[in-house]
Amino acid sequence: DQTWTELRDLVAAGTTTIIVPIGGTEQSGPAMALGKHNVRVKALAEKIATKLGNALVAPVVAYVPEGNIDPPTEHMRFPGTITISDKTFEQLLESAARSFRHAGFKTIVLIGDHGGYQADERHVADRLNAEWKKTSVRVFAALDYYRFAQGPYTDKLLAAGATRAEIGTHAGLADTSLMLAIDPSLVRKDRLASSPKLGAGDGVYGGDPARSSTEFGQLGVDLIVDGTTDAIRAFIASQPK
Repeated sequence: DQTWTELRDLVAAGTTTIIVPIGGTEQSGPAMALGKHNVRVKALAEKIATKLGNALVAPVVAYVPEGNIDPPTEHMRFPGTITISDKTFEQLLESAARSFRHAGFKTIVLIGDHGGYQADERHVADRLNAEWKKTSVRVFAALDYYRFAQGPYTDKLLAAGATRAEIGTHAGLADTSLMLAIDPSLVRKDRLASSPKLGAGDGVYGGDPARSSTEFGQLGVDLIVDGTTDAIRAFIASQPK
């Protein structure tokens, strides 16, 4: 963390890219902690910023759309999940982006660790870029961050010996392995082998996390960090000087 004067001086010296990590607070079955997305996106954002070399990381956006409250839908059916509306979420991102512009940042990068709000990221970026088209400030919805965690990561896992049935889509081998590679304290390893399969009433998830490992997870970490860094660099290079 920086003081306000330290941040001011960094921006003045050319650190004009800010990465906004977006997580979410939701259930991930019986074996992973509720803060999975928040811890993961912060760690990966810091790795991306380090690779870029001239970027800072904003505080994590931890409250995101997760379903309706009454009646409860999606992840809201399980205690501990926190939700806000898409409208509120977009307003939050927009206000944060305006704050970063005011502070002197030129490239505002949104990276989201959860699939449910990817379109919201794009909406915010499109609106602000249209409004700011006569300025040098741009918002980049780095949707490649989430994309790399899906199909490309699945391909890596398959090549490493995992099966599609294990990999899953939420809280399965892929998801759990990423968490083991980043912060194993958020995974209850004793519950992996006994986690119920898809369709169980104690969590929304798919796949089988029993064989999750740090090694499987590191494949995803490297892929997401390298791919997102390249996408951000390409976006910055494409902007008028």
